[in-house]
Amino acid sequence: MYDLIVVGAGPAGYIAAERAGHLGKKVLLVEREHLGGVCTNYGCIPTKSLLNAAKHFVYGQESARFGVHFDNPRFNFTEAMAWKNETVETLRKGIAFLMKQGKVDVVSGEAEFPKTDAGEKAVSVDGTVYEGENLLIATGSEAFVPPIPGADGANVVTNREILSLDKLPGKLAVIGGGVIGVEFASFFSSVGVEVHVVEMMDEICPMMDGDAAALLRKKMSKVNFQLGAKVTEVTAKGLKYEKGGSESFIDADLILMSVGRKPITAGLEALGLDISRTGITVDERMRTNLPGVYAAGDVTGKSLLAHSASRMAEVAVMNMFDSRSRTASSVMRYNAVPWAVYTMPEVAGCGMTESEAKDAGHNVKSAMMQMRANGRFLAEHGKDSGFCKVIADADTDLVLGVHMIGAVCSEMIGTAATFIEAELRVQDIREIIFPHPSVSEVIKDVCWNLD
Repeated sequence: MYDLIVVGAGPAGYIAAERAGHLGKKVLLVEREHLGGVCTNYGCIPTKSLLNAAKHFVYGQESARFGVHFDNPRFNFTEAMAWKNETVETLRKGIAFLMKQGKVDVVSGEAEFPKTDAGEKAVSVDGTVYEGENLLIATGSEAFVPPIPGADGANVVTNREILSLDKLPGKLAVIGGGVIGVEFASFFSSVGVEVHVVEMMDEICPMMDGDAAALLRKKMSKVNFQLGAKVTEVTAKGLKYEKGGSESFIDADLILMSVGRKPITAGLEALGLDISRTGITVDERMRTNLPGVYAAGDVTGKSLLAHSASRMAEVAVMNMFDSRSRTASSVMRYNAVPWAVYTMPEVAGCGMTESEAKDAGHNVKSAMMQMRANGRFLAEHGKDSGFCKVIADADTDLVLGVHMIGAVCSEMIGTAATFIEAELRVQDIREIIFPHPSVSEVIKDVCWNLD
C-alpha cells in the first residue's frame, strides 16, 4: 500500500512525488511516456533551447553595432535540434535521479482505474494493481484541434510534431496568436522562414498588457500577422481565412495548430470525478469531490503554466501529509502567478493589467518607463524598444501588477511576483536596494514615478 500514487510525471506529478518522498512517504509515480511531461519533452524546455539558438544567431547578425564582427553567421537547424535533444535528455535523467533520491517507485505505462477494496485510489498498469491512501491526478493537457476542414491533414502539426522536424519549412502558417504560436513564430522567422500568424482576436496574447502586445507585434516585423481573422479551411497547399467579410489564402508548406490546450481526462470518468469542459474541479487545497483524490496542473484547467502546476502539487502534498503546513500557506493562490513569453524581445507579467485592475473596481494609478532609460539595458541592448509598467491601487498603494517587454524580462518577473504575493506597497519597493547596474532597477525606478 502506497501513501501516494501519482498519475502523470510532468511538473505537477514529479514535484508531488519528490515532495512526498522528502517527507518519508511511500510514493508510486506512473507515467505513460517520458519523465518531465509536456514541459520537459514537448514544451517549455525544447522550445527555449531552440529560441536560445535563434537568439545567438540574431545576436551574431547584429553584433557589429557593438564592435564585434562575424563573417556570414549561419544557422544550422540539425545542430540546433541536436542541442535541443541533448538538453531534454539531460533533464529527463535529472528527474529520474530526483525520483531515485526520494525513493519514489516509477512505473511506465498507461494508468487505469479498476474497482478494488481501495475504491477510487487504486491504479492498474499493464495488469498490475497498485493501491494507495491518496491519489493525485496530474495527467496534464494536450493541443486542442478545432473542427476546421482539413485540420487533420499531413501538413498540420501541433507543438509536439513541430519539435521533431528534420528540416526547416519554406513557409509556415500558424493558427493562433497565443503564447505557443508567437514563440514558434519568433523562432522560425528569426532563422529565415516566412511566417504568417492568423488570430481570431483583435490582438495577440490576450493575457498581455495591451501596450506590450502591440509593441511585440511591431518588433516581430518579419512575421505577417492577420488579426480578427478566422481560418475556414486547411488545404495541402496552405489555409483559407476570412477577415472583414472577405476570404484570403495563405500559401504554406507547414501549418502549426496552436489555438489552445485541453485537459487529458480520458479514462478518469470511471472514478466519478467532477469533470467540466475545462478540467477536473478542485478546491483551493487541490482536493477533488472524492475523498483522498487530488488533482494538480493543466488537468485542472486553473493555470496552464509549469510553475503553477508545481505549486499546485506542493499544495496538494502539504494538505495530504504535512499537518504543520495546513494553514494559509497550503492554499493555492493565483493572483501572483508570473508568466513569460520567450520571444525576441521577451515579454513578462504578473498580477493585473491596467484594464483588469479597473474592471475589478480599483482606483488605479500606473507608470511606465522605457527600458533604454536603464543603464545596464542601454549598455547591452542600445536603444532597443521595451518598457516596464507598474500598476497600483491609488487608495491603498498596493502593487497590483507589473508588466514588461525587453530582453531578460523572464528573469526579472519573479521579483514582481514576490512584491504582489507579499502585498508590498509602492513605498516598500522604493526602500528596497537593487543591484546596480542591473535591468531590474527599472522596476524600482518606475515605482518612484508612481504618484
